[in-house]
Amino acid sequence: MAEDLTIATGNKKEQYEHLIPQIAALTEGEPDLIANLANTVAALKEQFGWFWVGFYLVKDNELVLGPFQGPVACTRIRKGRGVCGASWEKAQTLIVPDVEKFPGHIACSSLSKSEIVVPIIRNNEVIAVLDVDSDVYDSFDETDKLYLERVVASVSFI
Repeated sequence: MAEDLTIATGNKKEQYEHLIPQIAALTEGEPDLIANLANTVAALKEQFGWFWVGFYLVKDNELVLGPFQGPVACTRIRKGRGVCGASWEKAQTLIVPDVEKFPGHIACSSLSKSEIVVPIIRNNEVIAVLDVDSDVYDSFDETDKLYLERVVASVSFI
């Protein structure tokens, strides 16, 4: 298991290409879900410096806050509410350039300006979402979508 993270420079694609094998090394052989989620979030936050990065896990028909890095967050989100709940309901990645323009946005922090939420799907069912917020408008694009979908596909969910 790797315990050091090397921060990459370069364009966004190059940064992801450098980071994904490191996340794999951090989580490989570790059976504990919370440990893997925590290290994944830490690696993403450290590499990209986003405002907030975390997982919400589906429990009892709600999204419940899991490992994250950033300011305190909403603890529970209902299906269809906000960007996370909409991503869960639609089972698709959502990129929101301006969260204030998203119908029903849940403002856990007024400093959040843009967001991407990636559902984690196992056996045709959303079991969690990766939520990433930026304090800058229009921070996320198709490159983030592609690579964050690869990240969540590689994280071990037992």
